[in-house]
Amino acid sequence: MSQEKQALMEGLYNETFHDIKEGEIVKGRVISVSNKEAVVDIGFKSEGFVSIEEFRNEEKLEAGAEIDVLIESIEDDEGRLVLSHMKAEKLRGWMKMGDVIREGDIVDGRIVKQVKGGFIVDVDGVEAFLPMSLSSFKGVSSNEIMTQKYKFQIAKLNKARRNLILSRREVVQKERELVRDRLWNELVKGQRRSGMVKGITDFGAFIDLGGVDGLLHITDMSWTRISHPSELVKVGDRIEVLILDFDKENSKVSLGLKQIVANPWDGVYEKYPTGTKAKGKVVNVMPYGVFVEIERGIEGLLHSSEITWQKKLVNPQEMFKVGDEIEVQIINVDKDSKRVSLSMKQLEENPWLGAEKKYPAGSKVKGKVRGFTDYGAFVELDSGLEGMIHISDMSWTRKINHPQDVLQKGQDAEVSVLAVDPASRKINLGLKQLMENPWPEIARKYPIDSEVDAEVVLNSNFGVFVKLDDDVEALVYSSEIEKEKAAALKAGDRLKVRIIKVDVEQMKIGVSAKV
Repeated sequence: MSQEKQALMEGLYNETFHDIKEGEIVKGRVISVSNKEAVVDIGFKSEGFVSIEEFRNEEKLEAGAEIDVLIESIEDDEGRLVLSHMKAEKLRGWMKMGDVIREGDIVDGRIVKQVKGGFIVDVDGVEAFLPMSLSSFKGVSSNEIMTQKYKFQIAKLNKARRNLILSRREVVQKERELVRDRLWNELVKGQRRSGMVKGITDFGAFIDLGGVDGLLHITDMSWTRISHPSELVKVGDRIEVLILDFDKENSKVSLGLKQIVANPWDGVYEKYPTGTKAKGKVVNVMPYGVFVEIERGIEGLLHSSEITWQKKLVNPQEMFKVGDEIEVQIINVDKDSKRVSLSMKQLEENPWLGAEKKYPAGSKVKGKVRGFTDYGAFVELDSGLEGMIHISDMSWTRKINHPQDVLQKGQDAEVSVLAVDPASRKINLGLKQLMENPWPEIARKYPIDSEVDAEVVLNSNFGVFVKLDDDVEALVYSSEIEKEKAAALKAGDRLKVRIIKVDVEQMKIGVSAKV
């Protein structure tokens, strides 16, 4: 090579070498691409190398493509020209931004990846950091975050260090305020809107209408009775509701769900006139009665007094359970208060209508002892009606302290009908009336002033009861016995007494221990 040509080449080499500097951005052309790096020609004495990881869409990178690169090192330990495409983009971004952006500005960006403590965001080629605490991405999936652009506020900017920290919290808040204001201006009573169930309480559900929360009260959820809002909705459900009322000043919106469908109470008088028979499902059982759903949205009360013609009180909780299908009769409808009164006994013939004829006074009938009170026993007759034997009608002569001293539950008993009152649904029965009244004979057997050797039955505060003979009992008045003597007596003791009074009408014998 001639000296002139060699000098020319050295001059070109030195000129090219001195034209590029580390830290500068230059244009380059991709020569080849491997799975590790891209070889790039920037017009230097040798090609440069860029790690394949620096390209976002490496699959689209191909030979011949023109790219920006940053000269990181003109010659590394291996004598290679080291370039960076990623740093070139970042630096270009910062150069492009220049003095345009300031803290507090709103910028567009795309989430590149999630890192410890937050996210890396690409803002026009500039890499920024979004702290997790300022992201407002609660409840948003990672896949969704990476698929769209977002607006951010510049929280902190250090151009010298090329440090950019973003916040999405303030942007979201402003967006919500704009949406909320727009929504308040759009609200109209009677309007249908879609919303998402945000929370559930015992009294209702809170619905997010898209920036404004409304209350769907439990009474406005369904025309049917529900015990808890969770029976109809759950958190996350999207439902259509009706705007019942709203107060922008106090940020209150009342919503309705049942109002979207027709009111089942419209035309209820025509559908269910008094006397109509209907089938329904038991939806609630209370001590005082049973609630029966006769149609979706219409419930009636079957009161305990309308279950049977028997006078005694029945316990609905022992007879019915939720889900039972029963037949009832409509006895009253009140649309204004949304009440329907039901009856089961009206489906049957009233047995009291023929009770007087079937059970005339003085007749003897058979029945089964069903229960007791302190003052008597209930006996069920063959018609299903119940009568009562008062304690005073159990024995002519004995003092009965409790009905169970004479009868047992479930026992078959023959009784005498004393009186029937269909209006009050009462039948008075007697046991002692099955036998002839023994008191006229007792009066002859125990004349006044006669003396009897008696057995002490009971020692009470007002006297001593003694048994004269068999079931005949008499009372020794406290004034007719010495206190010391009375105090010492106990049941089973023998005591000589004198008859001082016999009252056949009152069926009583009075005696004295002063003989």
